Amino acid sequence: MLTRDARLVSFGVFTRRSTFISTVHGNTQGLKQNQLRRIEKIYSRRIAPQQIVTPEFARQLSELSHETNRQLGVLVDRKGYVEHVVVGDARRIELPDLRRTRVAADRFRGLRCIHTHLRGEELTQDDLTDLALLRLDLMAAINVDERTGLPGVVRAAHLLPAKANEIKDDENGDRTSQYVFLEPRQPSQLDVDFLQLINSLEEEIARNRRVARRSEGRDRVILVGVTTDSVTEAEESMSELRELALSAGIVVLDELIQRRQAIDPRTVMGRGKLDELIVRALRLGADLIVFDRELSPAQVRSISEATDLKVIDRAQLILDIFAQRAESREGKIQVELAQLKYLLPRLISGQDSAFSRLAGGIGGRGPGETKLETDRRRVRDRINRLEREIENLRSRRQERRKARTRREFPVISIVGYTNAGKSTLLNALTQSSVHAEQRMFATLDPTSRRLRLPREQEVIVNDTVGFIRDLPPDLLAAFRATLEEISGSDLLIHLVDASNPRWEQQIRSVEKILAELKYTEIPRLVAFNKADSVNAETMQAILRQASEAGARDCLAISAMNTESLPPMLTRVGEILARNLNESDHASRYSAKHEYAAHNA
Repeated sequence: MLTRDARLVSFGVFTRRSTFISTVHGNTQGLKQNQLRRIEKIYSRRIAPQQIVTPEFARQLSELSHETNRQLGVLVDRKGYVEHVVVGDARRIELPDLRRTRVAADRFRGLRCIHTHLRGEELTQDDLTDLALLRLDLMAAINVDERTGLPGVVRAAHLLPAKANEIKDDENGDRTSQYVFLEPRQPSQLDVDFLQLINSLEEEIARNRRVARRSEGRDRVILVGVTTDSVTEAEESMSELRELALSAGIVVLDELIQRRQAIDPRTVMGRGKLDELIVRALRLGADLIVFDRELSPAQVRSISEATDLKVIDRAQLILDIFAQRAESREGKIQVELAQLKYLLPRLISGQDSAFSRLAGGIGGRGPGETKLETDRRRVRDRINRLEREIENLRSRRQERRKARTRREFPVISIVGYTNAGKSTLLNALTQSSVHAEQRMFATLDPTSRRLRLPREQEVIVNDTVGFIRDLPPDLLAAFRATLEEISGSDLLIHLVDASNPRWEQQIRSVEKILAELKYTEIPRLVAFNKADSVNAETMQAILRQASEAGARDCLAISAMNTESLPPMLTRVGEILARNLNESDHASRYSAKHEYAAHNA
């Protein structure tokens, strides 16, 4: 036999406490005192936890909604208690903002929304957006009969957890299967065990995360590109961001690109796209969002608060890769300096939760895991110390360069975009074993080796740090001491990955950085690497296009095939000899005129 409480729960009239919460949210203006009092009494009702809604509860909501000609809604917790009562207008209802309350990554919010529809409509896009943004357990809408005010069918939906490979684009480019819609039924015919349903969904989310962590043990990321230019360029840039993410050792779950007339100053992307991003992140179990552009501190905070996830930009991802790769003391100092300069303007008084998520993991490696809690003065002091150390390192490098100059060895530096094969080429030329790997920024510490050219001329060959588009200025400044190795070069071998469809953009990026460093006057030879990965016809077209673009000396090689290298070495010897002759001629010309001027 049921207890009194159990009987009352089954009829939806259980009183939680002797006095109920009286706050009614939303559009209460114009309501009669009697109507407002009856709406407030909804707080005193309770739904059996296993039920989505009881017939009695649905009838009370419907009759009040019909009488006031306004949508009514409630947020109910998993024990069946009403947490919030909301009044809307005839067309929509606006739920209170619950996103400031943190929710565990593998759980929903623990609240379901039950509200009325006065026009017999399906669940609206606003309903589904609230379901996703607020991470609600369930969204249910009760149709109200226009004539009698009695409840009609109940339409309900919940989010569906998914793995990355389960999300598909439909014909219109929209993501499908984000929601599961329950069969519309009368309140008395709803036979879904709500608690069993929500527990199984959360178990699936947790299981997906455990499997991912066990198999990968890495951060799971969604890449986001927002552009005002062409989508094609954005896709190319996104492809490079994906390579960077893979080089950083993180798992790319999904990618999202939006083209806008103007960048939103607060959230970068549009509201609709941000909502879509939140849904994807929730369903896929993402830990991190990486934007393919530099974000301001305010934008990071806004997006992080909206998504409840750690948010970093392209520059910070590159800094993290450098932090992972740095092995020498010099490399670590330079990376730490760049990170601190990057983070200094992002240190704010009273660190909020958005920035506390930046510590540790991707985007938080390197100079101590607590640097975001240190105050600005201590960070500036640390920056000053690191800059003095780098200045000392610069002095030592200059001394080493002077020593090489005294021996009169010509210096050749291999420069190029990251992952073009510079270290592999150095190994092939000098029979060395410098670490080389098929990933971005595998080399951070410059390496010098001696090489004998075909004409018995000895030279020094430098392997250098790879360049990349939009290299963070702080990183470029920090590595300036290392990049000064290039300044004393007699020749630059600009190595280009011929197999990369973006080789033209990569050449422009390298040339731009060389111009910023004021190294454009150094003679160079453009060597298109990985020629064995490109058919002969395409390779000839690339060489012809490069020549037409102004490359004075260019040829094709494969660092993996030593037989392709002698023509390049011969060309190197010819360029060095030509430059030497031009230099001698210029010196003699200058001396002759100085002598003539002196005699005059």
